[in-house]
Amino acid sequence: MANLKIKLKRSKIGRKKDQIATIEALGLKKIGQTVIKEDTPQIRGMVKKVDFMLDVEEV
Repeated sequence: MANLKIKLKRSKIGRKKDQIATIEALGLKKIGQTVIKEDTPQIRGMVKKVDFMLDVEEV
């Protein structure tokens, strides 16, 4: 299965609580931090919810 490389590009400050919780559930804490997650429908849904704050590429 493919993986997704997810990078936080915008701050969590001033965001809605559900958006902050989604970012933290993805394992992102700081701007510029990158995580690699398995490409599942659950992860895709989380990414779609906060896509304006992320850079995503398939690995």
